[in-house]
Amino acid sequence: MNTGSDRETNESAAESTTDSAAASAAGSAAEEAPHVSKAPAFIKARRSLHLSWQVGVFVVGLAVIGAGIAMLVLPGPGWVAIFAGLAIWATEFAWAHLALRWTKRKVSEAAQKALDPKVRRRNIILTSVGLVIAGVLIGFYLWKYGLQLPWNHEVK
Repeated sequence: MNTGSDRETNESAAESTTDSAAASAAGSAAEEAPHVSKAPAFIKARRSLHLSWQVGVFVVGLAVIGAGIAMLVLPGPGWVAIFAGLAIWATEFAWAHLALRWTKRKVSEAAQKALDPKVRRRNIILTSVGLVIAGVLIGFYLWKYGLQLPWNHEVK
């Protein structure tokens, strides 16, 4: 670390490493920056008000995550709501910020893996085979039992 006390002797060495060090420092500083509450300054200034703010953020995030969990079985974008609730929590809580960053990294890795030509080819082949099997089973059922629509069926 250059403190500036030996400026004349380290200037040429510092110039050669400035570009690479600045690029790596910017990337690591963004990842290693301490989590800071996104609450307004006047709320952070008062302990009880800040605690109330955090409880409110927790309750809102919990409601959004609860709605997302419900939407996993009901119609709606369940996973989007769950990640949105986690993002709400991440504005106030360091553990949620870390969990959200881990989730983003895993989703990015999965997206990159899905774009791999070998994986895409395998997925297309498996989907095609599954559709053919489903078509054969549906065709067999229709051949064996025919198409019985409930609204055309007479009740005796």
